[in-house]
Amino acid sequence: MLTSLYIKNYALIDELNVTFNNGLTIITGETGAGKSILLGGLSLVLGKRADLSQVKHTDEKCIIEAIFDIASYDLKALFKLLDLDYDVQTIIRREILPSGKSRAFINDTPVILESLVILSRYLIDIHSQHQTQQLTEDNYQFQVIDALAENKFNLEEFSKKLSLYKSLQKSLEELRISKAEMIKEYDYNLFLLKELIEIDLEKINLEDLEKQYEELNNVEIIGEKLHSAKTILNAENLGTINQLNNVKQELSKISGFGKAYEALKERIESVGIELDDIIIELDNLESNLSADPLELERVNNQLQIVNNLFQKHSILTVEELIEIKSQLQSKIDSTESLDETIAEKEKEVIKLQDNLNQMAIEIHKNRTTVIPVFVSKLESILADLGMPNAKFKIGLNQLDDFVYNGKDSLQFLFMANKGSSFNALKKSASGGELSRIMLAIKSILAEYIQLPSIMFDEIDTGVSGEISNKMGEIMKQMSSNMQVFTITHLPQIAAKGDSHFKVFKTDSKNVTHTQLKKLDEDDRIVEIAQMLGGLNITDSAIAHAKQLLN
Repeated sequence: MLTSLYIKNYALIDELNVTFNNGLTIITGETGAGKSILLGGLSLVLGKRADLSQVKHTDEKCIIEAIFDIASYDLKALFKLLDLDYDVQTIIRREILPSGKSRAFINDTPVILESLVILSRYLIDIHSQHQTQQLTEDNYQFQVIDALAENKFNLEEFSKKLSLYKSLQKSLEELRISKAEMIKEYDYNLFLLKELIEIDLEKINLEDLEKQYEELNNVEIIGEKLHSAKTILNAENLGTINQLNNVKQELSKISGFGKAYEALKERIESVGIELDDIIIELDNLESNLSADPLELERVNNQLQIVNNLFQKHSILTVEELIEIKSQLQSKIDSTESLDETIAEKEKEVIKLQDNLNQMAIEIHKNRTTVIPVFVSKLESILADLGMPNAKFKIGLNQLDDFVYNGKDSLQFLFMANKGSSFNALKKSASGGELSRIMLAIKSILAEYIQLPSIMFDEIDTGVSGEISNKMGEIMKQMSSNMQVFTITHLPQIAAKGDSHFKVFKTDSKNVTHTQLKKLDEDDRIVEIAQMLGGLNITDSAIAHAKQLLN
């Protein structure tokens, strides 16, 4: 419930600080006194966009602050979702700065307007004649029926599963599209994969292959050079080995004359041993050397295949070819296993679809059960409100496809007078009739769910006499379960209030100010008497006012 409202520097209000109680609160005042200003300020707290034109003194900050007691509203989860500190005494503040910018705070935490709008739906409902148009909207009509049918939990679960169902459907469609695209590429990818499998990439060492090719391709030159090298080493008299032996003999003659000569002789001997090994190696290489045209052709073909693959795939290494092979294998495997994946996904969709259908049937049954009860109560209340011939026909038809709240379409038909035909509510009900219908619906809802505080803004326009008295009784009854505000011009309704405030204007130094005053018992008598008979209060008006208050 709204416990207090503070307004500073807004429109015609310099500063206003007022506290409210539970029950039925009446707000009265002459036309133009500023009741709309009060509502405008409250609307800013609830998320309405602000601008500098609403500020009285543009060089000063405008502040509007409302305190709500939310102990009975079960809003801890919502506060957590909005990342806000929960407090049973929640303070909402709006500030309009001289620059024109506005700021919003919930329990001193800065918030965006969207957060205010979301939270305000649970705190207070400002209901004007204009807002009765929501009665004609399917969403609101479903909300009313579902509230009475106690479908809240079912709808929450249905919404979660419908979201999952749509996600699965989207995933399934993407898989089917992927399959169609992959099938187009399947044959080509399979051809590329076979090429890479046939060459046995893991066993290819490109460097060794290239060396093998060079050796096979130059076998004659290699043999010639090996033979020439042996000849140079082994040539009689002039060969390297023969010359080295001569050097060794000469050094042997002087090796006894010093360690240096002995070391040289030993080094020459080591060179000789190494040359002997080299000659053996040259012999082995020459004897094992043979021309093999078939092997040369095989190696050449293999190199050609590898280079062609490099060019085809625009890469430079065998390792990259191996990676491409792995990717191609994955694509082939994915294509071949996609049917199985699609089949599994289809089973999931069908299972969830069956589950949603069962939930939709349950929601439909609950709605069907409660509609006759709702229609009976609604028509009974409207009869008391001067619409004895008002009749409703609410049709519930099952659809083929899921919608956000089940599988139903709703027809909310209304007939105001005997002999008329049923028609859509927006086509057959006047503005005054819609106001009374809305009041009746709100009073019925108050029996089933915890409604936020509600403010009726001149919902009684166009009614009088006994009907206004009935409207007041309905509001009074509603206020036993919730906080109700009503802005009214009718004394019959004003007299029903638990508390009564008057909005009025004063002039000071050629400046008009709007003020709000809580009336005591004597003030209420005067105010209601004026509502009955005008500014010139008569004894009979006073007596009538007292009678209404009693």
